[in-house]
Amino acid sequence: MKADEKIEKIRKLMAENKIDIYIIPSSDYHQSEDVGEYFRCREFVSGFTGSAGTLLITKEKSYLWTDGRYFIQAEKEISDTEIELCRAGTEGVPTITEFLKNNLKKDEVLGFDGKTVACREMLNYKKICDEKNAKLNTEYDFVGEIWDKRPSLSKEKIFLLDIKYSGENTHNKLKRVRKAMKEEGADIHIISSLDDIAWLFNIRGRDIPCNPVVLSYAAVTEKEAFIFIDREKITEAVEEYFKENNIEIKEYSEFYDFLKNIERGKKVLLDYERINSSVYMSIPFYSEKINRTNPTQELKAVKNETEIKNIINAHIKDGTAFTKFMYWLKNNIGKEEITEISASNMIEKFRREQEGFIELSFDTISAYGSNAAMMHYTAGENSNAVLKPEGLLLVDSGGQYFQGTTDITRTIALGNINEEIKTHYTAVLRSLIALSDTKFLYGTKGYNLDAIARRPIWEIGLDYRCATGHGVGYLLNVHEGPNIFRMSAPFVMEENMITTIEPGIYIEGSHGIRIENEVLSKNWIKNEYGQFMEFIPVTFAPIDLDAVDVSMLSKREKEWLNNYHKLVFEKISPFLNQKEKEWLKIYTREI
Repeated sequence: MKADEKIEKIRKLMAENKIDIYIIPSSDYHQSEDVGEYFRCREFVSGFTGSAGTLLITKEKSYLWTDGRYFIQAEKEISDTEIELCRAGTEGVPTITEFLKNNLKKDEVLGFDGKTVACREMLNYKKICDEKNAKLNTEYDFVGEIWDKRPSLSKEKIFLLDIKYSGENTHNKLKRVRKAMKEEGADIHIISSLDDIAWLFNIRGRDIPCNPVVLSYAAVTEKEAFIFIDREKITEAVEEYFKENNIEIKEYSEFYDFLKNIERGKKVLLDYERINSSVYMSIPFYSEKINRTNPTQELKAVKNETEIKNIINAHIKDGTAFTKFMYWLKNNIGKEEITEISASNMIEKFRREQEGFIELSFDTISAYGSNAAMMHYTAGENSNAVLKPEGLLLVDSGGQYFQGTTDITRTIALGNINEEIKTHYTAVLRSLIALSDTKFLYGTKGYNLDAIARRPIWEIGLDYRCATGHGVGYLLNVHEGPNIFRMSAPFVMEENMITTIEPGIYIEGSHGIRIENEVLSKNWIKNEYGQFMEFIPVTFAPIDLDAVDVSMLSKREKEWLNNYHKLVFEKISPFLNQKEKEWLKIYTREI
């Protein structure tokens, strides 16, 4: 069944249930960025496979909003459908709320499945409906009604994260959460976000590919803690662990009844960005709701000493795998057939050889030539390019290890590249260095740091339509807040946060370049001006000198690159064979 046929079936259900505009987001019941197959409703209907996007269907037309990472990909994937692409954030393109303000009419009904739309978005939609004298209906999962053979929910068993990896036991984490609750005057804290629950209870799972989380909800009071989960996922060891930590197990399906029975007078702490609309609406109207960021999000973003030590070791393993891959690629290109997919499989093979590897931290992006202009490109049967001994291969990849989560991008020259590409590559490298080498006062906002990274790319009249970097979880989601480098990000960097720096240049129809390291924020010096901070790299892999125009680099930039490559050789060379070690010596040479 093609996209247009699915849309027509949904329109029929809309007409039968008196819905005039229907919204299909990308999320699951927990506002996860990546979702399991059961929840890929927007992808099922539209055919657009990117991780971010919202489909809106009216009686006559349908629209897909997505961000700059996916403009090229989305245009290709919906080209033979009725769907109109809305390039979010570009001039002249309305936001979804602006669209509704302009198109929703009096007495019309806006609908969506309340379990998949964030509370904050729902409240914005409700405000528009009230202003328009329109109505809101959150009852219907129309996609579920037309989706034959819909995949089932995961039944994977969960596992415990040992203290030697977590560095902090659940008892102490609950104590810190309760302290934050007390400061807010809250009696009960509702948690819906899966990474927050996994971190708090020191559990991990396999319910979402590449994201070791468990489909669950949680509630914490002054004396009690509850987890709502499919009991089939719980082993005897996990059950005993929950009992020892005074965590009561309830069925996943019991959660909404639990909310409806919250006692009168109880103050409820929740995060409107990380709960769905149905959670909000299930809490009794007489309960005072306290909206603030989940304490767990802020707590887990600051890594403890055990986590930091483990993360560095995970990156040594990961850097070893990537260096072996880069050596293999450089020495075999043009001698045997290598495709985007076979290259992706090879980097995964090298990762699987590392002790403690569990799974990939996201689907590897292996993009050759013009395919790399699509920031989140995925090679498929119809697009699997054969690599030639020329041009660039962009590889964005990472792994989940018991010792941490990794995320690294390198763009590799496979042979001759022209001067424009070399200029672009060097500008991206200069952007990476600019932020990596920055010293800054505590309190500097994320958007200030973002601008520092963009300056070398702005200097040649280019930019990139995504954040410069994001926080990374510990054996959790590869994208983790609150730390993010973005032009609209007001967050303040704390010591011991792990964040990526990944500037890029993407030229449609020609090439894409991205270089990405993870860095650890540390306090530097403190004086009468305040606490200064710096970044320490934790990613260890060579940056391809074959693509660098050395004449564009300043003396300080050369020093940074030479010092970084010296660190890479020290960390990685002990784990290589003699030929690989000699090769690495050349690719980490001083310039």
